[in-house]
Amino acid sequence: MIDVTAIMITGIVFATIYGLFFLFIRRRERLTLIEKGMDASIFYQKDKNTSYISLRYGMLFIGVGVGILLGNILAVTTNLYEEVAYFSMIFLGGGIALVANYLIEQREKANQQ
Repeated sequence: MIDVTAIMITGIVFATIYGLFFLFIRRRERLTLIEKGMDASIFYQKDKNTSYISLRYGMLFIGVGVGILLGNILAVTTNLYEEVAYFSMIFLGGGIALVANYLIEQREKANQQ
């Protein structure tokens, strides 16, 4: 099995660098807005619809789970390499789930109007 420690440490280091950079830039933007006498409410989107977040993540995880299952079936029944079978099916399942989620959200928004 691959040593996961090195990969996790690299990911944590890059996430920390990104987080600090993001916080520094956001702080500078807010200070500039305060100096100009403007309100920082532009950072918060009021019309952002968060009611579909659970549906989106639920469908994504279901798609990834189905992709893992189909990847295992492909790896066992065909001559494909395991990596190719797993990754292709995971991305395909996750992508199909996100497209289906988009279609569901658009249909619901059309029904609300």
